Amino acid sequence: MTADIWAWVRDTHRQLAEAGHHRLADAIVELPEHATAGRNEQLDALYPEAVAAARALGLPWVEVYLRHWRMQNLLNKRQQGEAVLPEAVDLLDFAHREETAGCPQSVCVVQDFAICHARVDGPGYVAERLAVVGETLERIEPARACYDCLSREYSDALEDDGRAAEALDYLDSAANRMRAAGQQVSLRFHHARAGTLHLLGRHEEVLELLATAERAEQAQGRRLDERDQRWGALLRARALASLGRTEEALALLPERAEADRHADLRGAWTQTVELLVAAGVQENDAELGAVLAGWVGYLDGVGAHRPCVDLLLAAGRLALARGARTVALTLAATGERKLTRLRRTDGVSEQVAALRAAAEALPEPELPVPPGELTAHLAELQVPYETGADLLSVALDRYQGVQAGATELAVLLATVLGGLGHARAAADVLWRYLEDDPEDRELTGALGEMLIDARDAEGIRRLADRVAVSAPADGHWIRARWAAAEGRWAEALEQCRAILALDDEVLNTRRLAAHAATELGDHATAQRMYQELLERAAPVGAAEEEGEEEGGHRTVQEPDLWHLITAATANRDWAVVRSTGALLDIEFDEPEGPVDEEWQLVTVRATRTNGATSDLPALRTGPATARILPVLGDDLTLNHGDVVVFAPALLERPPAEDAPEEERHRWRPVFELLTLLDPAGYTTYWIDGGWPGDEAWSALREELRDAGYAVWVYSGDEYRITDPADGGDTLPGVYAALGVPPTASAAEADALLRRLTDGWAHPLAWPELAKAAGADLARHEETVERYGL
Repeated sequence: MTADIWAWVRDTHRQLAEAGHHRLADAIVELPEHATAGRNEQLDALYPEAVAAARALGLPWVEVYLRHWRMQNLLNKRQQGEAVLPEAVDLLDFAHREETAGCPQSVCVVQDFAICHARVDGPGYVAERLAVVGETLERIEPARACYDCLSREYSDALEDDGRAAEALDYLDSAANRMRAAGQQVSLRFHHARAGTLHLLGRHEEVLELLATAERAEQAQGRRLDERDQRWGALLRARALASLGRTEEALALLPERAEADRHADLRGAWTQTVELLVAAGVQENDAELGAVLAGWVGYLDGVGAHRPCVDLLLAAGRLALARGARTVALTLAATGERKLTRLRRTDGVSEQVAALRAAAEALPEPELPVPPGELTAHLAELQVPYETGADLLSVALDRYQGVQAGATELAVLLATVLGGLGHARAAADVLWRYLEDDPEDRELTGALGEMLIDARDAEGIRRLADRVAVSAPADGHWIRARWAAAEGRWAEALEQCRAILALDDEVLNTRRLAAHAATELGDHATAQRMYQELLERAAPVGAAEEEGEEEGGHRTVQEPDLWHLITAATANRDWAVVRSTGALLDIEFDEPEGPVDEEWQLVTVRATRTNGATSDLPALRTGPATARILPVLGDDLTLNHGDVVVFAPALLERPPAEDAPEEERHRWRPVFELLTLLDPAGYTTYWIDGGWPGDEAWSALREELRDAGYAVWVYSGDEYRITDPADGGDTLPGVYAALGVPPTASAAEADALLRRLTDGWAHPLAWPELAKAAGADLARHEETVERYGL
């Protein structure tokens, strides 16, 4: 069985583009890039439309392809397990139906199936993984790219069965078969082999392998992408740490933030850090513990049961080394719960039991004050969270028969555990006390927060149903916050409206409702909610004692005013923009009418049609408006001169006061695009050709601007084109976007460009504009060919 998946992709892309399905054509190119690079938000934005288009057009092969690459992202970059198991099973079935069996990507779906079971319980599903992958490898040629992937998957299954030496032999045999068939062994194949060598303790060979493999990649003219660089650094760091070369390992180890962004790094990163902590060169602090606990909680939530247990055992060992008794016991309890989800527990159950025994053997701290005074004591001395957790646990265990004050301590312990990354354990603490004090609103509110942090949908439903019996508004509030946490904005708004029908004076409900309405593009509702909030709340800066309501303040907050300005701007309610601006001491040039001034240069972050984001230079024209400056392509719904509304929160912090002056001078506020307010109506056409020199280009740009046009250069100094008069040598080129105003036709734009560039030594080409103008395309096609544009 032979097939070239990428040849099929190229052909399919061309056919879709020729048929006018440009967005789907772009998606089949961009979606794998998003998936493998871990651009999860962009993938999530692109995927639904693409797969819906494939289904609507009756293209099952394209659907298999799109679903496979999304599954690769969910399994590899997001490390999901049981949460996506039904989809992985369904995709395998879909990929082997009569209408899809011939699709080149159908073979790769076998890998998705195997990886998903490995995430759930790799050792527990060894037999199934070896069977399905082995059967597929037998019917495909080693020359196919997927032979590389599936061979790695087969080796991984052997490793999970404790057969690392056999896995290494298998990889080497597979590599020989691929080379004999003319197939290049991938760098990721070498990374997999490095992992097997690590299991065998052959760390010097890991370093040699990585160096040789990367040199081979570069010799083939292939640059290492960011993913390969990250993994190369991490694998080297782990090998160096294993060899005791800790300073070198520290220098190469990716930052913690990198592992936080890329879930696939976390296991190897934690292994390396544990080695460095044992060597005394890496700090083992509560912050590290909280990060690891958060990762454990994530794996727990997505059903990656085996990786979850492996990671919590490492986190538990580090907690024991810190003497963090409660944290270690919490991890042990999580491990005991996860063992029930594994098919195979030999070896790992003993490790979980050992963790619990070691945690219980740690000494319990003596209470410095009576239980009733412990809360104040912890706050006054600012006791570290892990120490506080141990003290609170002792107080609750020792005085569990004394009801007075126990709920307060339980809420505080839950808060501390949540701060340490153990949201699910915190919720478990609160559930126990809810049975004794079901009417305590502070208790139910804290439990709701912890359940949301733990992403415990069933727990949230259970709590909301229970609370709603005696306090319907509180039940709606829990459901509203959960819907908002999941981005289900219509449901969040519906739940908020149900609360307002019961109690018209609530404030935080209006804040959440306004936010949900904004996300839905319902700016009229958002404005009304904020205005009602201002009518019911104490003014900004009021000296009254702040009262708590649903976790918020009864005083108008400054962000409330900015959000009202934004909503009113989107609604063109300039009177409200001005009156609210006055509350923020904003001064306007004019006393009334639309706000259209020149404030400062800013950056507006917008989402492209493919899901990627772009930072666009813009001129701020009011509190929440900006005019876009560059001429843009058709992958953005904006263009030059468009006035947009942006959200008021800064997306990036300004440089510190002690930052270099140049950095502070370059910095521009970055805001998120909210909606288009006033389109300018420009149409974009592209110009390509030889750079005429600064003087000639400045003259061209000035005359175009005076005529109402706009031009934006996208090429840099490195852009070179072929010089036909110099035997194939190169000369500076320019690639720019021309913005044609709505007052000019394509024919007028074509004529103007011809007049302004007449006589240039090297002509420019603008074939799309010439085509739209009905002009002769021959000169443009000739220029493109002669200059290699």
